[in-house]
Amino acid sequence: MDVTQASEECAAVLEAVGDAVVCDREFLETVLVGVVGRGHVLIEDVPGTGKTLTARSVASALGLSFSRIQFTPDLLPTDVTGTHVFDERDRTFEFREGPIFGNVVLADEINRAPPKTQAALLEAMEEGQVTVDGETRTLPQPFFVIATQNPVEQEGTFPLPEAQVDRFLVKTAMGYPDEEGEVELLQRRVDRETMSPAVDAVLEPDRVARLRQVPETIRVDEDVLEYVAALARRTRTDGRVEVGVSPRGTQRLFEAARAYAAISGREYVTPDDVKRVAQPVMAHRLVLTPDATVNEVEKAQIVESVLESVPVPTVE
Repeated sequence: MDVTQASEECAAVLEAVGDAVVCDREFLETVLVGVVGRGHVLIEDVPGTGKTLTARSVASALGLSFSRIQFTPDLLPTDVTGTHVFDERDRTFEFREGPIFGNVVLADEINRAPPKTQAALLEAMEEGQVTVDGETRTLPQPFFVIATQNPVEQEGTFPLPEAQVDRFLVKTAMGYPDEEGEVELLQRRVDRETMSPAVDAVLEPDRVARLRQVPETIRVDEDVLEYVAALARRTRTDGRVEVGVSPRGTQRLFEAARAYAAISGREYVTPDDVKRVAQPVMAHRLVLTPDATVNEVEKAQIVESVLESVPVPTVE
């Protein structure tokens, strides 16, 4: 698959999902960057904005299997990964796969599960496998996680470990639709009998796998590489930041920029591609100082100041 084909197929996916979900195209592009960039997506927004519908619609448009895990305080790691069950007929233990064994896994309200259960996702998200009772099992491919969390309701929630937050390629929010979008939402509901819209598949699993290989062919000039590294390094010297973007985060910024270039139909990465994905890739990786937290400094503000302070290279 070449870049032009990849861009056309991404446009078809965006159109199919956009027909079901009323939201900004920029939001859907960010989610698709996570998919094409072989990463995972964290969506933080208030209830009722369409986070679950987005995840289900993306899975349907890509022609992939969809699995949902409802995270709750009493959820156990084996409820996610699966467990061995004793079969009385042949007196043996049989492994029953958990909901993590899917192509697109929705980790709904991920911050409601205790850290031990959240940690069950770490190996799956980083290595595409799970280990149960000392036995490692490979997850279906392609595999990616779309996780959601509610930023308003804090009672009964557990902060995501920094190691897990760093596993998400991008973090984004849907936001409320504007007045025109909300009216359109009602008009779509009038035209169908079901409460939730259905999305037809526009791709197949093998096409998705090839699509995710396309960013590896995207050219990145030395000046742009240095720009990516400079942005990440600048976050570590900001006085409001206790822990800046890690080297893994630097690599993820590079990968997301290549994915966005592929979605846009270009065979090379520009500084504008890097700037476009900087917020969703970098902001959630920052750990603020206590003073910055007390003063309610926004992580997005820090990323914006970093973008303004680092010279942008000129790419011919």
